[in-house]
Amino acid sequence: MSAFKRHQAAQLHDAAANRADGVASMTWREFEALIGEYFRRQGFMVMEQGGAGPDGGVDVLLKKGSDSYLVQCKHWRALRVGVQPVRELYGVMAAKRVAGGFMVTSGDFTDEARSFAQGRELQLINGKALQIGIRAQAASAPGAAAATPAPSASSTLDCPICNAPMVLRQARNGATPGKKFWGCSKFAETKCRGTREIA
Repeated sequence: MSAFKRHQAAQLHDAAANRADGVASMTWREFEALIGEYFRRQGFMVMEQGGAGPDGGVDVLLKKGSDSYLVQCKHWRALRVGVQPVRELYGVMAAKRVAGGFMVTSGDFTDEARSFAQGRELQLINGKALQIGIRAQAASAPGAAAATPAPSASSTLDCPICNAPMVLRQARNGATPGKKFWGCSKFAETKCRGTREIA
């Protein structure tokens, strides 16, 4: 991502963290840029960004270590995302043989969509969970007005994606094998990949 686009994305992230309406007033292009920044702050490398139009297929390609992940953004303010687009994303994931995928919406998902994603390497992030995650990232960013220090190994805290309790884990492979970090306690159940650094 260019320095200019990165700066724009960081500004969108700050705005989403501080506005009462969160992401509701953003355009779909702004929403996609925000999602790229959201995952970058979780340690992913944003390789590609920008679909052909609103909901124009896979919007963001992520890399973490040797693994690739696909992200599709659904900036639907009033509607709930149904199972069909979730099925379609999963099909693309299988065709491209990626490690996992994320579908992110500013709204919510139907129960059928959630049931389909259950047990698969596909995580659904609704508007509420996204807003919680963005605000947590903003609060812990360097230079934040009331910066929250990275949690120590003796701390207890919640996942920035799904708000579930986090547990201490150790990386087995990837770019930093042996490094300890906080991981979501729901990983085995929902494949949530929320992480936090240890101070």
